[in-house]
Amino acid sequence: MQRDGKYIYCIIESEYDTNLGPIGIGGRDDLVTTIGFEGLCMVVSNHPLSKFVVNPENILAHQKVIEAVMKEFNSVLPVRFGTIAATPDEIRNLLNRRYHEFMELLRQFENKVELNVRGIWKDMKMIYKEIDKESIELQNIKNDIKKLDDPKKRNLKIEEAGNLVKQALIKKKEKEAEQITDVLRRSAFDYKHNQINGDATFMNAAFLVNSGRELEFDNIMSDLGLRYQDRSDFIYITQLPIFNFIELKILPERWEL
Repeated sequence: MQRDGKYIYCIIESEYDTNLGPIGIGGRDDLVTTIGFEGLCMVVSNHPLSKFVVNPENILAHQKVIEAVMKEFNSVLPVRFGTIAATPDEIRNLLNRRYHEFMELLRQFENKVELNVRGIWKDMKMIYKEIDKESIELQNIKNDIKKLDDPKKRNLKIEEAGNLVKQALIKKKEKEAEQITDVLRRSAFDYKHNQINGDATFMNAAFLVNSGRELEFDNIMSDLGLRYQDRSDFIYITQLPIFNFIELKILPERWEL
C-alpha cells in the first residue's frame, strides 16, 4: 500500500485553516488545505510519496491551486513544483526553522502580482530585409557570393552570411525588447527577461507589479499594441503567481535538518 505525503504549493500568512476544495494535483480530487505554525501556513494536498509524475497536467494543476490561493490572500510565496513532505510535522518543523525568512518574504511581496509579455514579429521577411539593409558587412558578403564560381568557396560565404544574419537577429531582438521594456518598467516594481524560442519571438519578459498599478500597466500595453500594430503582436498574461521572482526550493534532504 502506497503512503501519502503532503504536496506543497505555496506559503501564506493566515491564522485560520483554509480549505480550497478538491483541486489537488494528481487527478484524485484531493482537498487542498493548510498546515500552519504560528500564523505561517503551507498550502498542501495529499499525494503519494513514491510516485510523482512530471507532465503538463500536473504543472497546470500546481499553478491553478496557487492562482486560487491568490484570490484570497494578498501575499503568496510559490514553492517549487514537485515538492512533497512526508508528514505534517515535517512541514511545521520547517516553518518553525525558517519562520523569519518566510515572513520577511511575505512582507516583501505583499500586494504584488506577475504580468507576462511576449512580443512576436508579424512579418519575418520584413525583419530580414531590415537586417540586410542595416548591415554593410552582410551586403558585401552577398555581393561576393554572386561573383564566386567555386562551389566550395561559395558555400563558405553562404555559411558566413547565415551566421551573420543569426547574430544580427539576436541583436535586433535585444534592442527591440529593450525598447518595449523601457516603456513598461515605469509601472513595474521589477522585471526579468526570459528565454525566447523561435525566430519571430523577440521578447519574453515578466514584470512584478503592485496590485494598484495594474490598470496603468494595462493602459501602457494598449498604447504599445496600437503603436506596433503593423509590426508586432503582444501576448499579455495578467495576474500570475510570482514564479519569475521567487520560487522556494525546499530540498528533501533539508526536512530532517
